[in-house]
Amino acid sequence: MARYHIETYGCTSNRGETQQIEQALREGGHHPVDGPEAADVAILNTCTVLEKTEQNMLRRAKELDAETPGDLVVTGCMALAQGDMFREEDVDAEILHWDEVPDHVLNGECPTVTDGTDPVLNGVVGILPIARGCMSDCSYCITKQATGRIDSPSVEENVEKARALVHAGAKELRITGQDTGVYGWDINQGESLLPELLDRICDIDGEFRVRVGMANPKGVHGVREELARVFAENDELYNFLHAPVQSGSDDVLADMRRQHAVGEYVEVVETFDEHLDYWTLSTDFIAGFPTEEPEDHEQSLALMRETRPEKINVTRFSKRPGTDAADMKGLGGQTKKDRSKELTDLKMELVGEAHEEMVGTERSVLLTEDGTDESLVGYDEAHRQVVIADAEERGLDVGDTVDVEITSHNTVYAFGEPV
Repeated sequence: MARYHIETYGCTSNRGETQQIEQALREGGHHPVDGPEAADVAILNTCTVLEKTEQNMLRRAKELDAETPGDLVVTGCMALAQGDMFREEDVDAEILHWDEVPDHVLNGECPTVTDGTDPVLNGVVGILPIARGCMSDCSYCITKQATGRIDSPSVEENVEKARALVHAGAKELRITGQDTGVYGWDINQGESLLPELLDRICDIDGEFRVRVGMANPKGVHGVREELARVFAENDELYNFLHAPVQSGSDDVLADMRRQHAVGEYVEVVETFDEHLDYWTLSTDFIAGFPTEEPEDHEQSLALMRETRPEKINVTRFSKRPGTDAADMKGLGGQTKKDRSKELTDLKMELVGEAHEEMVGTERSVLLTEDGTDESLVGYDEAHRQVVIADAEERGLDVGDTVDVEITSHNTVYAFGEPV
C-alpha cells in the first residue's frame, strides 16, 4: 500500500476535490505521511487564478519533484489548463484530472477497503461540490479551460451527499462549485436548481448550517426572488451571498464577457435587502482590466459605495495565457496599482463600518476552527467571522454554537464575549 503526501492550493472546490481524493486513497488502504520525503507518491492540487499563483505552482512542483523519492502527480486547474508548462520546466510528473488520481495511485490493484477517512474537516466542516464547470465565457479566465461547461448531478444525488456529511458529524456544509448559481442549467432547461437544492438540504434532520459558495450574478438574477425567499425561510442557511460583479462599468463587463449587467447585480442585491434584515454581501472587483478607462474605474467605486458589500475581494488584472484578454494591450502596472489601492481603501472603509455596526449586538456563532492563544474562530448567522478569546478556559470547543455579544472588531473580523 502506498504512502502519499498531498498539497492543495486555491479555492474551496479544490479542497473538496482533495478531500475526495484522500477518501478514495484511504479506502484503498493507502495512508498519508507528513512530508514528501517519505512518500511513494506526492500529489499537488494546483490553482492558476493569477500569474503569481502560476509561478508559485511551478516552483512548488519543482521542489516536490526533487524532494519526493516516488512519483509526482499534478492535478487541479493549472494542471488541466496549462499542463505543458510543467513539462517545459522539466518537471517529471503525471498530469491528471483530479478524479483520475486515485486510480493512478491504485495502479490497477484491487482496493483493500478500510474504515475510510473522516469526510468532515476539523470534525466540523463538510465540503459539498454540487457541480463542476460554469456557463460563462469570460475573456480573462483560464479556469474554464480546466473545468469546462456546467455538469450537474441531480438534486437527489447532492441531497444524499449532504445527508451523508451531516450524518458524519458536519456542523457546517460548504456548498461549492465554479458557479453555484447556474447549478442545474444543463439538466433543467437553463434555469437554476439552486433554490430547490438548498430547500431540500435544509430539510435534512440534524443541527447544521449551510454556506453557499460563489454564484455569478447572471445565474442568481433569474431566480433572485425564489432564492432570497429560501434564505429567509431557512435558519440553516447562512445569510451570505458571494456574487462577484468584477466591475461597475457595463462597457468593461461586456469586454470581460461577464454576461451580466451592473443593473442585474444591483437588482439581486436589492432583492436580498428586501427579504433579509441582516445578511452579508460578498463580491469581487478586478482593478485595471485592459479596456478600463478612468471613468469605468470611478463607476466601480460608485457601485461599491451604492451596494456597500460587507466582504470584498479586490484583484489586479493579470493576463492569463490562452485567454482573449491576454492579447489586449494592458494598462501600466502603476495604473493598476493605483486603482487597486483606491478600491482597497474604500473596501476597508465599508467593511470596517459593517463590523462597527455589529458592536453591541448579540449573535449566534458556530465555532469552526482553532485561533491563536487559546481562542476559537467561528461565524455568525451572516457568516461574519467572530473570534472568542480564551475559549478553552470557558469550556468551549470547535463544533459548539454559542450566543455572544460583539464587543469590538479589527475591521475585517469581530470579537465576541459569550452571554
